[in-house]
Amino acid sequence: SLRQLSMKFLEKGELIAFVESVDGRMMSPTIRDMVVRCIAQMVNSQAANIRSGWKNIFSVFHLAASDQDESIVELAFQTTGHIVTIVFEKHFPATIDSFQDAVKCLSEFACNAAFPDTSMEAIRLIRHCAKYVSDRPQAFKEYTSDDMNVAPEDRVWVRGWFPILFELSCIINRCKLDVRTRGLTVMFEIMKTYGHTYEKHWWQDLFRIVFRIFDNMKLPEQQTEKAEWMTTTCNHALYAICDVFTQYLEVLSDVLLDDIFAQLYWCVQQDNEQLARSGTNCLENVVILNGEKFTLEIWDKTCTCMLDIFKTTIPHALLTWRPASGEFSSGSPSDAKEKLDTISQKSVDINDSIQPRSSDGRPYQPSAGSTAGEEMSKTRPTAKFPEQKLFAALLIKCVVQLELIQTIDNIVFFPATSKKEDAENLAAAQRDAVDFDVHVDTQDQGMYRFLTSQQLFKLLDCLLESHRFAKAFNSNNEQRTALWKAGFKGKSKPNLLKQETSSLACGLRILFRMYMDESRTSAWEEVQQRLLNVCSEALSYFLTLTSESHREAWTNLLLLFLTKVLKISDERVSNSSVRAHHSCLSLILALLASVIKMLLLVTLWVSHLDLGEYLKFFTCNVLSEVY
Repeated sequence: SLRQLSMKFLEKGELIAFVESVDGRMMSPTIRDMVVRCIAQMVNSQAANIRSGWKNIFSVFHLAASDQDESIVELAFQTTGHIVTIVFEKHFPATIDSFQDAVKCLSEFACNAAFPDTSMEAIRLIRHCAKYVSDRPQAFKEYTSDDMNVAPEDRVWVRGWFPILFELSCIINRCKLDVRTRGLTVMFEIMKTYGHTYEKHWWQDLFRIVFRIFDNMKLPEQQTEKAEWMTTTCNHALYAICDVFTQYLEVLSDVLLDDIFAQLYWCVQQDNEQLARSGTNCLENVVILNGEKFTLEIWDKTCTCMLDIFKTTIPHALLTWRPASGEFSSGSPSDAKEKLDTISQKSVDINDSIQPRSSDGRPYQPSAGSTAGEEMSKTRPTAKFPEQKLFAALLIKCVVQLELIQTIDNIVFFPATSKKEDAENLAAAQRDAVDFDVHVDTQDQGMYRFLTSQQLFKLLDCLLESHRFAKAFNSNNEQRTALWKAGFKGKSKPNLLKQETSSLACGLRILFRMYMDESRTSAWEEVQQRLLNVCSEALSYFLTLTSESHREAWTNLLLLFLTKVLKISDERVSNSSVRAHHSCLSLILALLASVIKMLLLVTLWVSHLDLGEYLKFFTCNVLSEVY
């Protein structure tokens, strides 16, 4: 009777506040189903006559959207979809007052976990609503209501874009993985598609919503859910934010850059390996894609961000951790020593668990046995839970250190450039001839030319600090043994060989590049002094190495050092020797530039000769005699 009566009234045209909704939660399923069917019939037959009633209709469907009865949800959603795709198209000016209610209603359908297919379709319809806002901004500007304190030029944002993006953020924060991932994708698709129409202050409002995704206070309390949230949703959002920033750099550089750096810094502080690695990788992507347009101020902020990450992720506890008194005391001392002797020559790099980056530069998603947490789950049973937690956090810091070293190398010289240079140097050695014209075509694509000397020195300081820490750890056999006995990393004593060699290699590349750069003559004196100190320290350390595997780890590093020195002109070496004739390294450089050119051509590149053994012999004998 109500249905028939309502249809009669609707045929007479608009009646103010005619349609009223009733709380469906108190009704039986049969009555709820009838209510939805009555509203659906009104929409299908009298849509042109419904005006103020649209808000009440969406209110009814909003209740139906959270129902657990499939037939009720399906009918309500079909009708809502009909309104959004057909009625809005024909009668948008008459329905604009209920536009926000429609989007909120679709969001409620998306958040009903019992019907995942409906959730996905609801998100698609929210995406469709964005097209109305884009195509009809004037309708929002001309729309008047009781809320007249919004400027006309901002009404399209307040009543159009903001409700859409806000409801998508609600879907992301409320739904399970597959639905929230789709919601996240659509949210950033809308930004990328229509962002060119956004005002600068709109972006500020928008990213206040977006950064809620990373709000640690809103993360689930269960550790497993928190880890999944970080590895999936936070990780996805991080890359998407950086993509949007790159696309709209001119507008967002003032609005978003500080927040992006702060968010990247936050990511590497979390006890989640994938998120930490993605933080450094996103930093690399942002800088490589946009560095050419950075101002001096932005470059200063970028270098400061990398410096902060470096300093806060150095795993100092690796050197300071001590076992509790009496721990590992079971068994006789002789048994313990015998067991240790059988494994003391074995060593495993802490960073061996790091997954390589994919072809697009992004880290692979974690696989079995690839993360620090999974590595710690394999540790020996002697590791207690508090220690496992500490050790897992330390492993993540080691991961970030190595990733950041690679990030700096990729930023300064462009990705894969250094690897290609190492390969060409090695190929030249294997051809039994020094290739003095080794040239990497992509080197000028790096950001080196946009960085000031002081900024490069700041990055260099980060690299050398990381190198010296790794060197100190690798030289502390007693501490490494204690960590191994406590179950840290695995079945063999841990080391940081990759961090030790890669950080120094990147530092040497920067110094030698600056030393040969005619545009940096004002910095040459400092570069030379740094180069002498670094090379002296490195060669002195190499001479103390007794482990064959440790010396082998330095092979590419020594090859890089010798090749770079051989490319220095005789005039530069002569001049540097005059200015620094009291330095032992000036003599080494002079010697390498004159004697080694002949000596290496004769012996160094013989295929059966081990580079590490040769250099140790050469440095100990030839250089000491000449000096």
